[in-house]
Amino acid sequence: MEAAGAGGLADPERLPHLIDRLYRAAWGLCGSPHDAEDLVQETLARVLARPRVLRRETALPYLLRALRNTYLTGLRSASARPRTVGMPEEAAELYCAPGADPVALLEQRRLFELIAALPRPFREPLVAVDVAGLTYAEAAAALGVREGTIATRVFRARHRVARAAG
Repeated sequence: MEAAGAGGLADPERLPHLIDRLYRAAWGLCGSPHDAEDLVQETLARVLARPRVLRRETALPYLLRALRNTYLTGLRSASARPRTVGMPEEAAELYCAPGADPVALLEQRRLFELIAALPRPFREPLVAVDVAGLTYAEAAAALGVREGTIATRVFRARHRVARAAG
């Protein structure tokens, strides 16, 4: 979604349209649907606490950068927090769409586990491009690296995931 114009404030009314993409990106970073949900909520709470001015940028790359920064801050302070446990299998139905194919859901879960197991330099570009749907240029801006670096890391991350999936 676009900002409200050059120098305009991000429109909070448009944020619900981005939550699904943010959730998928967070799940790719965390490897846990529960932690991903918490990460998205914390990120949006921080962003909405103070109005932001977006210059020459759409809201999604900005929010993904904020999501990544919130995730990294959480990692740094993880030793002071109690550890979370994985979601019980019977609770997985909460995240399933009605009538969803169970085999596809298992494959999706396995894919997110493989993505979460990647080293951070490969995981973050893969999540930005393949999970959140950013272009290479948007991902480069959000992650603060060159576009060529994003392309290389996404290629290598895809190769690692494919090899691990067997």
